[in-house]
Amino acid sequence: MWPKRSQQVHLQDSFQSRFFRMGVQAPQRLLELAGQSLLKNEALAIAALEELPMELFPPLFTAVFTGRHSNILKAMVQAWPFRCLPLGALMKEQQPHQETFQAALDGLDVLLAQEVRPRRWKLQVLDLRKKVHQDFWTVWSGTRAGICSFLEPEAVQPMRKRRKVDGLRVGPKPPSAPVEVLVDLCLKEGTPDASLAYVIKKVKQGRGLVHLCCKRLKIFAVPMQNIKNILKMVQLDSIQDLEVNCTWNLSTLGQFAPYLGQMGSLRRLLLSHIRMSSHTTPAKEEQGVSQFTSQFLSLHHLRELYLDSISFLKDRLDQFLRCLKTPLETLSITNCLLSELDLTRLSQCPNISQLKHLDLSGVTLSCISPESLQVLIERTSATLQDLDLDECGIMDSQFTAILPALGRCSQLTILSFSGNPISMAVLENLLRHTIGLSKLNHVLYPAPLETYEVDYGTLHLGRLAYLHARLKQMLQELGRPNMVWFSANPCPYCGDRTFYDPEPIPCPCYLPA
Repeated sequence: MWPKRSQQVHLQDSFQSRFFRMGVQAPQRLLELAGQSLLKNEALAIAALEELPMELFPPLFTAVFTGRHSNILKAMVQAWPFRCLPLGALMKEQQPHQETFQAALDGLDVLLAQEVRPRRWKLQVLDLRKKVHQDFWTVWSGTRAGICSFLEPEAVQPMRKRRKVDGLRVGPKPPSAPVEVLVDLCLKEGTPDASLAYVIKKVKQGRGLVHLCCKRLKIFAVPMQNIKNILKMVQLDSIQDLEVNCTWNLSTLGQFAPYLGQMGSLRRLLLSHIRMSSHTTPAKEEQGVSQFTSQFLSLHHLRELYLDSISFLKDRLDQFLRCLKTPLETLSITNCLLSELDLTRLSQCPNISQLKHLDLSGVTLSCISPESLQVLIERTSATLQDLDLDECGIMDSQFTAILPALGRCSQLTILSFSGNPISMAVLENLLRHTIGLSKLNHVLYPAPLETYEVDYGTLHLGRLAYLHARLKQMLQELGRPNMVWFSANPCPYCGDRTFYDPEPIPCPCYLPA
């Protein structure tokens, strides 16, 4: 029960005498003691919120949340004086009691149900993400300057931008404006997340006044109907980062496609392990691919595209590329089959002109003419920073053909091509071609062919150490002693990489138990 008006005045005066007169410059220990005293009287604490200095809301909220004072927590959510309440960051530090978490959402419910909202109400975003606003609850120092600079409503810039519509002036939200609940979603099999279930329940009950927004969405092995049920509750245009790690077939991917097309703010997309059904006719297969790739026409902000183990990609890469609306910064095509036509079309794609990261690891290039790869590298040479060609089956002749193009990659910082059958002579030639690249500081190369035993094909560590020392000496002589060249090869027992620089850094398989 809220106290009557006369009682509120008395309680507030009592609170001021014990709390406000110390001022916000009071030592932290005194503030803690005052907060503890206040929490002993629930009615006093709730009544005092109307006059509580904004600087004291974060420490008091932390104490309320930790102490599981559910009624005070509800009231504090309603009176929260900042645009954003980063509850998720607080939940990361403490494992929340489910009742306490639900009390916070119930407070939001009460707030939205009021026709006349509290005078100090500013809450627009309830942020339940645990990896943002890391310092929010610890930065306060007891001084107005130190706290206000961090907690001012203007601090949450992305939310302001989204409120500008058709050039209208940004002002205070009208009473009917919805509150956004921000989450990162990870959909996978197992025990349902009780907190997420309660959030979705509140969104359903919110009569459109609660918008469930999600910046990052990860999908693992979950029935498609479950995915649909959750995505229907999410503001899909809020999703910026999507990972789909499912062994879906093309038909299932087609069911997901319409949801992808509504993710207009998407910047990063990872798609992994999509396979074709052996029972699908060529016509159905083509229809499914077209249905999915056409969704890229709606992704006007896509900058990073990761395609891993996509079985239908061969001779169809162009269908993805044609639908891209903006230049990519990252393109990763790994463990996929590509044809020479695919690589040619990739090198001709206008949306790779600003590429910074290119990863083709696990794509077999041994049967593809080196000219296509050479043109691709040349087209991206002005911006490329990270190039990964691990396990591509590239041999000496192909690698030699692309050396001039590599030598023109002025922004290159990392080059990785381990797992390819390359000789020491080609490695030395590569070093000479790239020694002038001032930003190149890490090169991960394969153990040269000369380091393997002829009869058994096993790695001779002594030879590898000798050749590695030889490369380091060349770097010293050519004036680049700080450029790091190191080798990596699969462990013969588990397949994980074993690194050599110049001595081996052994895989745990080699270490005694």
